[in-house]
Amino acid sequence: MELPHPLLAAWNRHLALERRRSVHTVRAYVACAQRLLQFLTVHCGASPSGALLAALPAADLRAYLAHRRAQGLGNASTARELSALRAFLAFAGGDDAVIPPLRGPRVKKGVPRPVAPDEVIALAEDVAENAAEPWIAARNWAVLLLLYGAGLRISEALSLTGADVPTAETIRITGKRGKTRIVPLLPQVREAVAEYAALCPYGVIRDEPLFRGARGGPLDPAIIRKAVREARRRLMLPERTSPHALRHSFATHLLGRGADLRALQELLGHASLSSTQIYTQVDAAHLLDVYRNAHPRA
Repeated sequence: MELPHPLLAAWNRHLALERRRSVHTVRAYVACAQRLLQFLTVHCGASPSGALLAALPAADLRAYLAHRRAQGLGNASTARELSALRAFLAFAGGDDAVIPPLRGPRVKKGVPRPVAPDEVIALAEDVAENAAEPWIAARNWAVLLLLYGAGLRISEALSLTGADVPTAETIRITGKRGKTRIVPLLPQVREAVAEYAALCPYGVIRDEPLFRGARGGPLDPAIIRKAVREARRRLMLPERTSPHALRHSFATHLLGRGADLRALQELLGHASLSSTQIYTQVDAAHLLDVYRNAHPRA
């Protein structure tokens, strides 16, 4: 990404090196700041300085958000953009920053919908069966089992290296913001990863990516998402069925089997318990579905 304004380059470094944000978060936050600076350059007639951003009038920020809403930005996206802008303005203004006290739009918090266990297995089997080569089938199967069987994010699964091939009942995972956690692995998950490692034609090298693309480079998550999307269509599964939905399903099914909320927080690598508590709503929603479908008076 081209960073013509000096503040953008500094913001990029701050997010990546000091805050240790993910590549995707850095890209999104820098793009958001760049859009604001471009708007203010036109709106104010000059490239905005740190001093201007430190005392940005609420009316100017409101005008920018109105401009973005006119481009079709929804409530949830507007709320995220405002949150990113507050962080940028605080950074750009330093100790002198006065953040305009604007309220974001109301956002109805959605409840992630789990995928049924039999659908998860059918999905993973279909993805594997439609792979071009046996080792790719084993790779896809192993990745999807890590998402559902261990609750990993797809970025966490694909960041594993040859040194991470599990030989014990647990594996150390580095998640968001460099936070590490110990995740237990089911025998089926360990076996799936071991089978892939044995079949991979590029070998398993300690400090290189474990999961490889067809040409030997690091596996692009878009490849897994595409394979899941195609399998979902073949199996006529709901649109919500995605790689990340498998992680949601892992959490929901554990909670439904009596898992402790704190333990689930550790397994998922959530920084705060509030992020995990959404799964109590998921379980309640599932119980309500069962009640409505089964009770004669529902």
